[in-house]
Amino acid sequence: MSRLLLVRHGHTKLNNERRFWGKTDVPLSDKGIRQAEQLRDRLAKQKIDAIYASNLSRTQTTAEIIASRHKAGIATHAELAEINFGYTEGLTFAEIQKLHPELAEELNNWSIKPKFPGGESLDELNNRAQKFLKRLKKHKPEETVLIVSHSGTLRLMIYNLLEIGIEHWRQMQLDLASVSIVETYPQGAILSLLNDVSHLKS
Repeated sequence: MSRLLLVRHGHTKLNNERRFWGKTDVPLSDKGIRQAEQLRDRLAKQKIDAIYASNLSRTQTTAEIIASRHKAGIATHAELAEINFGYTEGLTFAEIQKLHPELAEELNNWSIKPKFPGGESLDELNNRAQKFLKRLKKHKPEETVLIVSHSGTLRLMIYNLLEIGIEHWRQMQLDLASVSIVETYPQGAILSLLNDVSHLKS
């Protein structure tokens, strides 16, 4: 593969509510747009040969703002979307505890087994992440690829690239508008930067 720049989308209009937003197409807030502009400035001099984003507007807008300083077009892939929380979409954890106590207990215990009712399981999200990673094999070793996605999807991509079991999925933090870098080689992958937000000024 190549050098992978993994970017989480910027702040959205609903991030402050601490609700489970996955498939809901939540747009960037004004703060999120500023964060995307700071990402753009941070990556302006970085060679970028290809750009991928999920099919949700918060990643699309983040990618478009970054891409304004580059010639590469943006390819959209549904595999990069956040997990589908199903009937718990938009709920707080307290509301999930009340409506789905068994699911809340599994989440609280960092279990990888729960399937969100009417939505996806972690295994299904992981299968999507693995499917997308296979697409990257077409890129040349000297290419740099920007991927703008969501916390859950990006974390699973990193774990797959590093060959770390997904049972550790909850043990990595990726903040909004963060940059992580994975260098890929025939022998394996090296994580050279994780959750960097040094470009964010406000």
